[in-house]
Amino acid sequence: MNEVRIDKWMWATRIFKSRTIAVEACKKNRVMIAGVNVKPSRMIKTGDVIQVRKPPMTFSFKVIQLTERRIGAKLVPDYLENITPPEQYEILEMNRISGFVDRARGLGRPTKKDRRELEQFTGTDDFDFDFDFDSEQ
Repeated sequence: MNEVRIDKWMWATRIFKSRTIAVEACKKNRVMIAGVNVKPSRMIKTGDVIQVRKPPMTFSFKVIQLTERRIGAKLVPDYLENITPPEQYEILEMNRISGFVDRARGLGRPTKKDRRELEQFTGTDDFDFDFDFDSEQ
């Protein structure tokens, strides 16, 4: 076996959970070889360096062996070498530290921690308002 489709290899080496997800990543230009976006049918060979963008970071893998069959997690290091630069892991750590600070609109309601921080910021601890519905205005 001299060459293997990139989508099959990424699924087999557990970079993606399913082959469908690997194909979608290729179609969305999240998989590159030598800085060039690749199609799912692109054939790879031993020694190729594959870059996979999984926001917020970009992973880099060097192909050591080829396979089309899914392998066990313990065997993955025999088939690929993770050569992701340390700067990418720093980006991931910064994202983890920031937590809910950069929460995008529409990601759900605030947590209890968010509510407490808001109360501390505004200086109030009770957002319930007393309305007198019986009085006429």
